[in-house]
Amino acid sequence: MRDVQWYDGGPFGFFADFERGERFPEFGFNFGVVWPGQPGAMYHREDHQEGFLVVSGECLLIVEGEEHRLKQWDYFHCPAGVNHILVGAGDGPAFVIAVGGRVGPDNLVYPADPVALEHGAAVEEETLVPAEAYARFPKPEPISFRDEFLLAVESD
Repeated sequence: MRDVQWYDGGPFGFFADFERGERFPEFGFNFGVVWPGQPGAMYHREDHQEGFLVVSGECLLIVEGEEHRLKQWDYFHCPAGVNHILVGAGDGPAFVIAVGGRVGPDNLVYPADPVALEHGAAVEEETLVPAEAYARFPKPEPISFRDEFLLAVESD
């Protein structure tokens, strides 16, 4: 984790490029750190399943418009076609691993949802275009690894 490129995702926390710039064609593997109130991405659904493991900290899972708390070592399996997003919660950072089938931009939907919108994690009008869903946010910037990323794991 220390050897890969990390990014400052602004309101979406910090994440790393485990795939080192070469996206795995069929399988996505991502990890990142979010602080309380930071979503990991925008509320969405896709045509492939995903899985999320909270390695440390706490997250608020918003799935199909409902909130659920996730704590260290909780896992959420998200079937294809289910609206979802994780938002950092608790008192400190959360380290999350996300895995799933690789999707293309034509297989994503960003729905409007009042619960996710309350947490800054949803669009106001549904879109199929990722660039529209993320238009109001700055692009992630490459940064160097910081010990604080793994401190989120090591402190638990």
